[in-house]
Amino acid sequence: QVQLVNSGGGSVQTGGSLRLSCAGAGRPFSVFGMGWFRQAPGKEREFVGTITRDGTRTHYADSVKGRFTISRDNVKNMVFLEMNSLKPEDTAVYYCAAAAYYSGADVDRYDSWGQGTQVTVSS
Repeated sequence: QVQLVNSGGGSVQTGGSLRLSCAGAGRPFSVFGMGWFRQAPGKEREFVGTITRDGTRTHYADSVKGRFTISRDNVKNMVFLEMNSLKPEDTAVYYCAAAAYYSGADVDRYDSWGQGTQVTVSS
């Protein structure tokens, strides 16, 4: 496992942008595929996107494709979620997560989680 700390959430209006960060510590970051998930009140945690261990490939949920971008810096042990054209339905707590040697969408494969950061988009 790896320790993860989320940061960067906040409140924006529809169409705005936010950049979330996730800092990792405890193990070599390049071992881990990294995912972003979100959970809105009363809903299950849902997949947002992932990035492979080397950062060369990303995969996104259809609901965010073309608006969100995931990147990572394995030297600084950081992963980022750039969110543009935000909509009210993007309002949720966002979590980064790590899975050793895995970068798919299965939430149960991720065993290290950040504490989450709130993103609120108002209309």
